[in-house]
Amino acid sequence: PSPSSSTPGAEQREKQYRAHRGFGDRRGGVISARTYFYADEAKCDQHMETFLRCVDASSGSSKDGFSAIKLTALGRPQFLLQFSEVLVKWRRFFHQMAAEQGQAGWAVLEIKLEVEKLQEALANLGVVTKAESQHWFTGENLGVSGTVDLLDWNSLIDSRTKLSKLLLVPNMQTRQLEPLLSRFTEEEDLQMKRMLQRIDILAKRASEKGVRLMVDAEQSYFQPAISRLTLEMQRRFNRDRAIIFNTYQCYLKEAYDNVTVDVELSRREGWHFGAKLVRGAYMEQERERAAQIGYEDPINPTYEKTNEMYHRCLNYILEEIKHSRKANVMVASHNEDTVKFTLRRMMELGIHPSEKKVCFGQLLGMCDQITFPLGQAGFPVYKYVPYGPVQEVLPYLSRRAQENKGFVQRANRERDLLWREVKRRLLTGSLFSPSH
Repeated sequence: PSPSSSTPGAEQREKQYRAHRGFGDRRGGVISARTYFYADEAKCDQHMETFLRCVDASSGSSKDGFSAIKLTALGRPQFLLQFSEVLVKWRRFFHQMAAEQGQAGWAVLEIKLEVEKLQEALANLGVVTKAESQHWFTGENLGVSGTVDLLDWNSLIDSRTKLSKLLLVPNMQTRQLEPLLSRFTEEEDLQMKRMLQRIDILAKRASEKGVRLMVDAEQSYFQPAISRLTLEMQRRFNRDRAIIFNTYQCYLKEAYDNVTVDVELSRREGWHFGAKLVRGAYMEQERERAAQIGYEDPINPTYEKTNEMYHRCLNYILEEIKHSRKANVMVASHNEDTVKFTLRRMMELGIHPSEKKVCFGQLLGMCDQITFPLGQAGFPVYKYVPYGPVQEVLPYLSRRAQENKGFVQRANRERDLLWREVKRRLLTGSLFSPSH
């Protein structure tokens, strides 16, 4: 949950979604995954064509394949930053209202604001008069119960209401009221529309080809916008099955809140939830930027905390699969303990591999000692193939190798043991039947 205005450090957190002098090129310190930055729309169209070819290749190579895309490749990163700032300000405002109603520190899905009190608070703050806010809570689902939760709150600033362009919210830094979003320029509006068109073209192609589209996670200051756009795609394309998958980075302190809120939205609206769980790829850059600009580090303090977060998020989705059979998860991990945890929980919850609600993913050429036994045991398992110019892909692969050197050593030991056994059988003349 986001802090209320009285929480120490809230002012620093505001800076996370503001551009700074290094915004012109955010690739510095990122050798694990590319962040795109470019000057023109033609580049975005080129990236879209590349993604379309990847979708076609996935369709031709395997049944129920996946293709991964990056949203910073399809539109102006500045727009994603601005949109993220709006979403985060709006969510913080919700938590500020929750604190006013004595619900500070509650679990995010438990907070329910009383509409009457909420309208009074909005009027007292000088944000909007009670008469003006009256129509906000008269929708089909809003205010019927007399309360508003975070999902209701989020729906208030969806594209149809245009509230984001009209509303004043308190600035936690200056304590002054300011517009939630200053109007986009005409060119920015066009850029946003073109970005949404590209996403739509990719989702339609994936749907036609029987390929699932995984939207990659990116830096935390883009992620609220990326997740929101991905949710819109899930609403449209995941009505009958999970075609669009969102990615959740479990090294983020807010990962569990993000997963639970999105699962709850899928329950209410009746679409199929799709998630890829990763630990996270931008740790050094995130921490450096947080220290440089002066906001709270968004990353979990230790690897153990990240592991706990991963298993907590995964367990929540597995429970949802058991409950509804409408959730789907890719366990994108090279961690053997995580794979064992998944298999154990699947067995306990009665989730059979043949349902294909749970699948596994590892990088091509890494952790084959995990991938192959999973495949042989009947689990859907995928190899992630990085694609791009050699000079950009090699640093990515070298980083993965560095992170997984423990597994590489284990694989080498496994290979040596297998080779020793082959030689023993050759010498004893029992190649196909082990003699004891």
